[in-house]
Amino acid sequence: MRELAVRLALSIGLALAAGCAPPAELAEPDEGTRAIWITRWDWRTEADVRLMVERCAAAGFDTLLFQVRGNATVFYPSQIEPWAEELGGRDPGFDPLELAVRLAHERGLTIQAWANVVPAWRGLEPPSDPDHVYHAHPEWFWYDRHGQRQALCEDFYVSLNPCLPEVREYLVDVLVELVRGHPELDGVHLDYLRFPNEPPAIPVGSGADPPRDARTLALFRGATGLAPEEDPRAWDAWRSEQVTRLLRDIRAAVRSEAPSLELSAAVGSVPELALRHFQDVEAWIEEGLLDRVFPMNYTADPEAFAERLAAWSDRGCELAMGIMATSGDPGLRAEQVRAAWGEVGSIAVFAYYGLYDSSNRILAGQDREASRERDRRRRALLPALADCVGR
Repeated sequence: MRELAVRLALSIGLALAAGCAPPAELAEPDEGTRAIWITRWDWRTEADVRLMVERCAAAGFDTLLFQVRGNATVFYPSQIEPWAEELGGRDPGFDPLELAVRLAHERGLTIQAWANVVPAWRGLEPPSDPDHVYHAHPEWFWYDRHGQRQALCEDFYVSLNPCLPEVREYLVDVLVELVRGHPELDGVHLDYLRFPNEPPAIPVGSGADPPRDARTLALFRGATGLAPEEDPRAWDAWRSEQVTRLLRDIRAAVRSEAPSLELSAAVGSVPELALRHFQDVEAWIEEGLLDRVFPMNYTADPEAFAERLAAWSDRGCELAMGIMATSGDPGLRAEQVRAAWGEVGSIAVFAYYGLYDSSNRILAGQDREASRERDRRRRALLPALADCVGR
């Protein structure tokens, strides 16, 4: 183990200096997980994917969380949803997920397909594809008490309604197709498995409290005999249960298709606060619905970070602690990596674009100072990863 740590540290030093990658055997995973989230904006071409995998292996990461579904558009061939708008809404001539899986395995890495679950579009302009679910099934989206559909909003999502059985069935079908088409995949990583109801999705003071369409209200009344106003707590609990039911359905279907596949999810770092978004992660853990949870402990407050880290270490579940790498002091984030590794033995860094330049990212055209800042983060974070291997 000490020899591997020394070799990895030397390799990281070379990678920092020259951008070269270490031999594949240096990427063999140690006990624990060193994961990195790779967003759908971090690449565009086959060459980009190759460079991305090489960089992550050289850095000491052993698990890639590779985003393949953002808002009901996808980065793999699908009969259900259209190609992602980031790819021009058309087949790029290769299967990005298949390529990422093959390259990751060549480097000795594991890879999970990262999918946003409930979001179904982002931005002020509707999808141009008439077959997109936004147009094909408007009744599946959120409606307020006045019958108004959730408005498109800048830089955030409008969402599908997981309280509807047909929506849950649709989302399960999407994920089963993903798994079935990629049998070499190591896992599926679920994100936004909740109501994305924070502003601007639901404006402050609007009282929209979705979903209030007639069908959802009828389902709630059928289950409880109530209207939301008659028992707000029951209304909240019922909505949380519908999200949990969706996870149960996903787990059952994925397990049937690929019994050994890992199912994981990014979750709020404070479960009590996550309930505001109807994400009952404590129930998920108690029921054993996930193989691993990724609490997003992104705070830059050292005291809050330590409190959340200690709370999660006692949950009795497999986890990897999420750490922010796109903001905050690089030295502080490096210490968070070391602290989380020492406490829970696994970490996940958000995100690739916080450490590496990408001419293909939406933020392309960034100035030199932004590039220098990513270099500073890399030089702080990568030695911390090497320290994790050596322990």
